[in-house]
Amino acid sequence: MKGKPCFLGMQAEGREWVDMFSKEAIRQFDYVFSDAMTFTDHRGKRVRLWMKDEVEVGDKQAFMEMLVQRIQGILNDEPIDVYVNPTFLPAVIAEEYDQLWTEQRMDKVIEAAAANGVAIEINAKLRLPRPEFIKRAKRAGVKFTFGTNNGGRELGRLEYCLDMIKECRLTPGDMFVPGRGNDD
Repeated sequence: MKGKPCFLGMQAEGREWVDMFSKEAIRQFDYVFSDAMTFTDHRGKRVRLWMKDEVEVGDKQAFMEMLVQRIQGILNDEPIDVYVNPTFLPAVIAEEYDQLWTEQRMDKVIEAAAANGVAIEINAKLRLPRPEFIKRAKRAGVKFTFGTNNGGRELGRLEYCLDMIKECRLTPGDMFVPGRGNDD
């Protein structure tokens, strides 16, 4: 793809990716993106949030505190440019999204993203994050990208992202551009 008019992104899966790739290998990409869909829980068990048989929520509030801590760890400790699939919750608690993603939890994630210059994906397929999160992140100076979380051949037309541009009053200056430092 060298010399082609496109950006090259590295998808960093799982938390162990940091030890699997050299800094030189990572630098060959224009940006690196990751999520908190795979992590090790407080019992040392590997969890993939989209796999129903791997998720043990138990106490919902404790689970959310652990999830927010894992997200903060990713944003603070991993050399990523974009945090994708933001605010994703496993199916067993997804219907309680608005109650579980409290202002305090949103702000912890947003503060870590802002402090580390990490952009937040607005995910068209998952319709995440919700407008309140986007507005809070915008006020904190966080940049945004649009995405779909894979999805086969039909990627759609990013309708949710376009709706969020209007509802959250996003401007070109709110968007992440690889290689710009994203401080401007």
